[in-house]
Amino acid sequence: MAIIDKYNFSGKRALIRVDFNVPMDKTTLTITDNTRIKAAIPTIKKVLDAGGSVVLMSHMGRPKSGPKPKYSLENIVSEIEKELGQEVIFTGDCIGSKAFEITSKLKPGKVVLLENLRFYPHEKAGDKSFAEKLAKHGDLYINDAFGTAHRAHASTTVVAECFPNDKMFGYLIEREIVSVDKVLNSSEKPLTAIVGGAKVSSKITIINKLIDKVDNLIIGGGMAYTFAKANGGTVGNSLVEDDFLEMAKDIMSNAQAKGVTILIPIDTVIADSFSNDANRKSCPTDSIPDGWMGLDIAEESITKFKRAVVDSKLILWNGPMGVFEMDNFQKGTKEIALAVAEATQNGAFSLIGGGDSVAAVNKFDLADKVSHVSTGGGAMLEYLEGKVLPGIAAILD
Repeated sequence: MAIIDKYNFSGKRALIRVDFNVPMDKTTLTITDNTRIKAAIPTIKKVLDAGGSVVLMSHMGRPKSGPKPKYSLENIVSEIEKELGQEVIFTGDCIGSKAFEITSKLKPGKVVLLENLRFYPHEKAGDKSFAEKLAKHGDLYINDAFGTAHRAHASTTVVAECFPNDKMFGYLIEREIVSVDKVLNSSEKPLTAIVGGAKVSSKITIINKLIDKVDNLIIGGGMAYTFAKANGGTVGNSLVEDDFLEMAKDIMSNAQAKGVTILIPIDTVIADSFSNDANRKSCPTDSIPDGWMGLDIAEESITKFKRAVVDSKLILWNGPMGVFEMDNFQKGTKEIALAVAEATQNGAFSLIGGGDSVAAVNKFDLADKVSHVSTGGGAMLEYLEGKVLPGIAAILD
């Protein structure tokens, strides 16, 4: 494995796997959040400043049957150019003759963007011959796509085999690894994990892993009502996974046995329908009337959760406290985001991961007020769980 800060890029083409699978408006095809593009810029500039050229490859969406205009990476060229401050050449394909003609003649300082890799099913299948064709675009390989590092695809894993001595991580993946390791392995205390989102079932593994590490575990979002019901509460029409009530009890019992403070919402903002314009009021989380559903944490919960966050030295946040996309149910998530920012300003290290959490800190203009915003929700969770990520292992091998 090579090291990006020690590698000689002069006169060489760097084939960089980035994660430019950015959210876009379905009608206008304009980017609604360019976090992932911004995150890749330092690695691209490192190569260019050192006398090399860059060939970028990424996927976009999940096209099922070949090329579709809405999934073309041509839609994001102007945004990359804006963030990078220079022209980006678009090839219109990733393994076609035109693409190879362009990259074979690439001069130092130039940047090329290949077309969506997933227009070919060979990408997702991890096809070796497809990876070998991609490898022809570069003299070295850099993986800087943490968001896809948990997938054993051709461009994230197999292509690395073509560059046994010239493969490395980009700055983004380096920061992701360092950030997760700091949360999991630091001796600083207290460590608080904030886990939200809709379902307990999607977070069981990470919750069980965190119980061995954290001092405080804050539960929010829709999953909180499964915990409330497991404790004998009534939760009205709130989202509940009845199949996971016993699991919720086990989590709470395990936390208690290990001396972990588990914080579940005391009170909640309820609504009579899933709508921003619904009638709403606050009530105890364990006494939600029939016909009403919990959509956010309320004042007592906000106060208690914020106190735990502000007093922390390490913070991991994955998942919102409520339906923050609706203005009338965003307060809980916003207040927790502000508390994380305050704790960070006071010296804590904060790691934000997961699409909704990232969207929340961006919505409230707090991305630059936390320590690290992860670009890979699924990858971050799997790495936190201790799983081997194929995209990471391929570089380290």
